[in-house]
Amino acid sequence: MPGFHARKIVPVILSGGSGTRLWPVSRKSFPKQFWPLISERTMLVETALRAVGPTFNAPVVVTNQEHRFVVAEQLRDAGLKNPQILLEPVGRNSAPAIAAAALLVAETNPQAVLWIMAADAAIADQAALGKAIEHGAAAAAAGYFVTFGMQPTAPETGYGYIVKGEAVAGLEGVFKLDRFIEKPDAVRAAALIKSDENLWNSGMFMFTAGMILDELELYVPELLAAVHEAMNHRTGDLDFIRLGSEAFASSPDTSIDYAI
Repeated sequence: MPGFHARKIVPVILSGGSGTRLWPVSRKSFPKQFWPLISERTMLVETALRAVGPTFNAPVVVTNQEHRFVVAEQLRDAGLKNPQILLEPVGRNSAPAIAAAALLVAETNPQAVLWIMAADAAIADQAALGKAIEHGAAAAAAGYFVTFGMQPTAPETGYGYIVKGEAVAGLEGVFKLDRFIEKPDAVRAAALIKSDENLWNSGMFMFTAGMILDELELYVPELLAAVHEAMNHRTGDLDFIRLGSEAFASSPDTSIDYAI
């Protein structure tokens, strides 16, 4: 298994969702991340190509066994080299998936910064994203947990919101997070977008592998123990890493937002 360079960001792409909001285009057997919905490339490939260059390690992709060949083929056709593809035996939401990726990276470099992102995110302003990733990586390397906000363009009720706090001294473009707001109703969403301090929660995160493992150990030790056991019983299968089925299935089903 290739190692992960500490000075390069590790993209972690979560590709286990079924995308049922776009039914029938997106369905469990072939969800939206595998379709070319925003360009001539599939959403998975668009996501992966955002993290290509001298500042990035090869990606870690967490998906399920049913979609493993689709993931491998699309990444290969896009010219992405040496992805680490982790196979979940069952879906257990984002926290166990991120724990598995962090454990994999920490085996060679716990100080490596992870960039967590969903495979089906649509991001139009690539220049702004690049600057945000640069700032976020600096903050993560300095010991912060980083989430990314996006300026709302409409009173969207399908997204959560984050409230931006004061600037963090010494870190350009980085602000403290005042609070999270769950998906609002239409009236509250219309009120929220009147302030530039209220942002859409992008669902992207940055932190070092070691930091997230420490937090999972503190807040959800049973989850980390289950995933650790699944990693201990992993097997190699062609280009894939199969997690131990029984141990992974025993993990709590929870998102990273709620886990820590």
